[in-house]
Amino acid sequence: MRIILGILSGLLGALAGWSALAALVVMLAGPDRDGGIAMGAFFDIGPIGGVVGLIAGVWLFVRFGLVRNTAPAPAGEIPDAAPPGATRLSFPFAVTVLLVVAGLGYWGWYELIRSPNLSHGFMTLQVEFRLPPGMTLPDKEEDVHIEVEEASGYANAMLPPNWRAHDGDRKAIISTVPLMYKTRHRAVSLTLPDVPTQRWSIDLPSDPDPTPGFSPWRTGSEPSPAKIEMHFRLSADR
Repeated sequence: MRIILGILSGLLGALAGWSALAALVVMLAGPDRDGGIAMGAFFDIGPIGGVVGLIAGVWLFVRFGLVRNTAPAPAGEIPDAAPPGATRLSFPFAVTVLLVVAGLGYWGWYELIRSPNLSHGFMTLQVEFRLPPGMTLPDKEEDVHIEVEEASGYANAMLPPNWRAHDGDRKAIISTVPLMYKTRHRAVSLTLPDVPTQRWSIDLPSDPDPTPGFSPWRTGSEPSPAKIEMHFRLSADR
C-alpha cells in the first residue's frame, strides 16, 4: 500500500506540475489563434513541470504521507508489534490521494469513454413559435432573441432567412440550433419586444437516435402566459 500510494502521489504531482506550467505559459503568452503556443507549452515545456511535480509529489508523500510512531511501547506488548520509531501511513493523506485519483478517474471515464457528447454526432433542433392571433412579428431580426439551454450550457438559436412564417392567421417564428450534449435537461426561451421572456422545456431522450430528415413536429410544454405555442423537431446533422 505504501508503494502504491507513493506512486499515485508522484503521478498526481507530475500531472499537476505539467498542467500548471503549461497553463502558466499559455496565460503569459496571451491570445493564440492557431494553437501553436498551447501545443508547444503542453508538449515542450509542460514535461519540465511534470518532472518537478513528480519530485514534489514523492517528497509530499514522504513528508506527510508517512507518520513516525513515536509513542513508547506499552507494557505487555506482543514482541512482533511495531517498535517505536517505525512509520505508518497517514490516514488523512491516503484518503486525500485516493479521493483525488477517484475523481480524476471518473472525469477521464466521463470525458473519454462515456463522453458527454451525443453518440450520433451533433443534431439540429428546429423550433417554431406560433404567436397568438393578432400578435405581429417584430420588424427586425435583432428584436428576436432565442436561447436554448442544454445541460449547463446555453446557445443562441440562429434565425434562417425565412424565419418569418405563418399558420393560418397566426404568425410564427422559425429557428434552428445544434444539440451537442447528452442530457435530459433541455429548454428553450423566447424574448420579444414588450413581451416577457417565455420558456418551455424540450422533452427529448438524453441521447436521441438520428432520424431520416426531420422528425414530426412535437408540441412543447403548456402554452406560455403570452399564449405563444412552441413546437420542435429534430434531425441528425449527417
